Amino acid sequence: MVGPTDVGWPVTPDRPAPVTDPNRRLLGLARACHFQPTVAVVAVTTALAVLAGRTAAGCVAVAVAVLAGQLSTGWSNDWFDAGRDTVVGRTDKPIVAGMVDVATVRAAALVALVACVPLSLLSGWRAAVVHLVAVGSAWAYNAGLKATVLSPLPYAVSFGLLPAFVTLGLPAHPWPRPALMAATALLGVGAHFVNTLADREDDAQSGVVGLPQRMSERADLLIGVALLVACAVTIWALGGGSPVGRAVALVGTLGASALVVVTTLRQRPRAAWSWTLVTVLGCVVLFAVARPSLVGS
Repeated sequence: MVGPTDVGWPVTPDRPAPVTDPNRRLLGLARACHFQPTVAVVAVTTALAVLAGRTAAGCVAVAVAVLAGQLSTGWSNDWFDAGRDTVVGRTDKPIVAGMVDVATVRAAALVALVACVPLSLLSGWRAAVVHLVAVGSAWAYNAGLKATVLSPLPYAVSFGLLPAFVTLGLPAHPWPRPALMAATALLGVGAHFVNTLADREDDAQSGVVGLPQRMSERADLLIGVALLVACAVTIWALGGGSPVGRAVALVGTLGASALVVVTTLRQRPRAAWSWTLVTVLGCVVLFAVARPSLVGS
């Protein structure tokens, strides 16, 4: 019979370790929020806001709303996965390591989710609706879709909508160029495929069988990197800026994606994930160099 831990629904460990040290609890919360991806997504979206011409206040509004959404997503991920992580002995996870208890992470996730609503509304109701759909999609992944063949879908939705959150907050409330939304969706799904490489054994033990886990490790790697490359090429194709600058930025980004392949083949999946984040940064730099219009046909 398939139980809750097999399909990815929230499960609380039978004996959560009490955490009394406030400093240790804060450090555990910082780790449980998935710090690197959180910083990366906030940085990417804020950069888009700057390039879109949002005012200083508008850029801050984008940053704090996305930060709240990302914190809620990261904390809900560790909250939902607490039982499964305990079963497989994921001592790299702060809850299992006893740095923070499930109740604290759950409370933090819910507070961040509630805060995300008014913070998103700072950009107007249209942008807020789009951003809350993106955050809801991420929560759906954490709550169960991660263990199904539809696991890439929340990444495509959540990342694909980030440019819309930025542009709908502009005075005329325009939608972003479809190619830009496609690029960020490709970025999110590509990162999803690469991110599963480091946890394949633990996922197999705990019954998390998303689309990448149903494929071979080599297929995951090739698909993930291909999607990251497709994102970079799509941004390059949007045009604008100096052709030389765009070419240099594209080559640098493709070089980072190549290192994702190299480090994975050398059995260093954590390093591969770090190079994935560098590739994401390269896409941001490429966009900044090209400075294409975010709106229009």
